[in-house]
Amino acid sequence: MLSIGKNTCVRPSFESWLETRLAELEAARLLRTPLLVQGQGPEVVVDGRTLINFAGNDYLGLGALAAAEAPPSASASRLVTGHGPAHQALEASLATFLGYPSSLCFSSGYAANVGTLAALVGPNDIIFSDRLNHASLIDGCRLSRARVVIFDHASPSSLEALLDKERSEGDRAWIVTESLFSMDGDAAPLPAFARLAAQHDAQLFVDEAHAIGVCGPGGRGLCAAQGVTPDVLIGTLGKSLGSQGAFVAGSERLIAFLWNRARSFVFSTGLSPILAQTALRNLSLLKDDGLRAHLRQLSERLSAGVAQGAWEHRTGPGAIHSLLLGDPATALAKAQATLEHGILVRAIRPPTVPKGTSRLRVVLSAFHTTDHVDRLLRALQ
Repeated sequence: MLSIGKNTCVRPSFESWLETRLAELEAARLLRTPLLVQGQGPEVVVDGRTLINFAGNDYLGLGALAAAEAPPSASASRLVTGHGPAHQALEASLATFLGYPSSLCFSSGYAANVGTLAALVGPNDIIFSDRLNHASLIDGCRLSRARVVIFDHASPSSLEALLDKERSEGDRAWIVTESLFSMDGDAAPLPAFARLAAQHDAQLFVDEAHAIGVCGPGGRGLCAAQGVTPDVLIGTLGKSLGSQGAFVAGSERLIAFLWNRARSFVFSTGLSPILAQTALRNLSLLKDDGLRAHLRQLSERLSAGVAQGAWEHRTGPGAIHSLLLGDPATALAKAQATLEHGILVRAIRPPTVPKGTSRLRVVLSAFHTTDHVDRLLRALQ
């Protein structure tokens, strides 16, 4: 589908743009596709054939000492010999879980955000980025070399005004946001952002790192809860899924393009197969709504308790609570005081958060008990 922008030029859709880029790579004989490699060591299995392996980076052969079914290391980039059955199973399950055609795992959330943004966005494009976006999103925007316009945190009116004013300056436009913000714990107005993206011929990029597993039907995140399907959805394996790494979910063309052009994926050793198996196992456990119900009860209990304190309390639909204390010294002193009462809460200070908003960041778990929360409240007092 073609869209008409404010500068009256006809822009190809995102999918058409991806299709063209992939065709260019194929024509130049540069298109790379996954090679499923089973096992690790001097001999591996590819398409049912046992091959002598001269392509991996397991220089001393130590990776082959582990069980061949799930070695601790992928040994090489996924584009070389690092793509195995555990990766394939996890990515297929993540895509099905989120209702997307495909997904791709990275070694970390930072690598996923930086690599994806830098691959998809270029110097002739424009990015509209939430003021409180995570550092990995900020760095990805910078590496893209696109013009970056900052809108007020979680503000559709600020975003709309800037889109009206600035959209015509870019070729393709991107709206980049978290769904659940990591420091304040509040949520983005995703339906409003999706509406603005459609109205201004922009793509929507949403990082769901702190929402998946905690929010939405079956733990599928705030996008699912609010009926929004972004062009690019980022998730993590290292939080609710209890493993390590991250993933991108999107169309098959998107994932094929990232296989070829996301530098943090192409030039990194693949995600550990053991960690991929751990994430896959835990993905099935996200269906337990009892865990989320207990977490909500704990969150409500904490909110009610801290409401009596002389501090600003910020939270949202997830597991994150922030108690704003102002200056770094006060935050550090409060963290030390809670530690002396047997409670571990970290002080978060600039540059992680804006100057003047140093805080204690409290993160709940479904494995906490009401007694744990009550002890925290007593320590804070």
